[in-house]
Amino acid sequence: MASGVVLQQHARDFPSSSPRSTDEITSNPLLNLLTNTLVLHQTIPYLPISSLLNLAATSPSFRDLLLRRTPGVFRHLDLTRVKTAQFEVDGGIDHGGEIWRNVQVDENLTEDDFYSGPLRGIIQSIRRRDILHHVQTLVLDGLSVTAEFCNDILVDPTLRVRILSIRDVKNLNERKLMQSLRYACRSTRPDDTPRLKGLYVFGARDAPDLIASSSVGQNGAVRGGANISIGWNHKSQHALKESFRTEGDDWYHKKGRIIGKHIADGWAETLLDCRETIRFDAVLCTGPRHQNSPAFGKVPVASGGTMPDVNSPWGVATFALGGCASCGSSPEGFTVYGNSPAEELPLLAPVPLHSSTVKAATCPNPNPNPNPNDKPGTRRETHKFIPRCLECIRERYCFSCDQWWCESCYQVPSRQELSVQHVHIADQTNNDLLDHELAALEPSIVKVRKGYCLNCYPQSTERRPGVRNPFPSILSGSEANM
Repeated sequence: MASGVVLQQHARDFPSSSPRSTDEITSNPLLNLLTNTLVLHQTIPYLPISSLLNLAATSPSFRDLLLRRTPGVFRHLDLTRVKTAQFEVDGGIDHGGEIWRNVQVDENLTEDDFYSGPLRGIIQSIRRRDILHHVQTLVLDGLSVTAEFCNDILVDPTLRVRILSIRDVKNLNERKLMQSLRYACRSTRPDDTPRLKGLYVFGARDAPDLIASSSVGQNGAVRGGANISIGWNHKSQHALKESFRTEGDDWYHKKGRIIGKHIADGWAETLLDCRETIRFDAVLCTGPRHQNSPAFGKVPVASGGTMPDVNSPWGVATFALGGCASCGSSPEGFTVYGNSPAEELPLLAPVPLHSSTVKAATCPNPNPNPNPNDKPGTRRETHKFIPRCLECIRERYCFSCDQWWCESCYQVPSRQELSVQHVHIADQTNNDLLDHELAALEPSIVKVRKGYCLNCYPQSTERRPGVRNPFPSILSGSEANM
């Protein structure tokens, strides 16, 4: 009786005129399991589209369940593992016909047709199956994706893609992509456009799951070498997942450099123009050098001692910092999840599987390394960070220990001050030369030089013999205390 109630609650309503379908549900354990909507929606995001289509082709009941009666089966579409979507061409455009058959290589073939040919062929096939309009999360990491293809996703009224991931893609013209994004987010755009709400483009693609495939011989037995490889693959995958679980989320839990790729000119302005419409996996730098900073014009700002004074209206943050080593904060304050405006929160990796909303993509996980002194339930966990670009932390940030000093607590000495360690003053009474050390260049004042703080410099010398001391004078152990 109880099992019948559960089946009645969770099974999809198959046509009453087809008792064969109901009998198949009870006789087929897999179909019976997948008719439970909770199990189905928690399982399908992990399956590639080829597996879903193959499963739908096994019987009319599976086809009816997956393609007709269950909304959201193809909500999350990951094409990174589709073999025909890979773009591998060694040489010129004449080899295009050897890679795919859906693009005719002729004189009229455009650059976009060539580089996006494999992906467009897959998209057309999915569209013919009446699947494409159900897709809300589209993952294309590492594939050949052109700016024109991204523009089609932005402007096509038949598409409902809300989250798009194009990290580490090939053949992407970033300037054209910026133009498309800024045009799509213009103030005169039609209502309810663009439908795209989140774009992963700056970070590194998610680490793929290591699927151990058995190497089977002619007699069906697995080779001994394959067993060793499979074992090491499982160990490596487990170690990788454990390291990710220990480090936590980018920005909030991981500190230091978050975005390792070069940020092309124009992205900061693009993020600024799209901030009310589209979220990105990066945010604007909030350092006092930039006009969008709450501390702009409130604290004196000096560039690093070895770099010219370059001020930019806006900049893309590539570093996530904690509080200043002296004051524990920063002139502009922290970006706090739950308190800061939604447009200041970055999209977090990996791309969410079970939701296609920006709210889910920006929600951090609990801190994997909480303070052991905090009792569970005593206070609410706060997720916060300080987004900065490289220029805003130059000669302020130690790349070894991740400590840094803000503009309110530390002014970086100029190049001229760093080049002169002593000032000779002539006494007018007896013309004796008196050596006076420049107060601003006392070892306790210079916090960071050449990317190292005073405490970390001796360690860097041990790791890299022959490194010249970047500080004004050689420090003893007692002088190195900050």
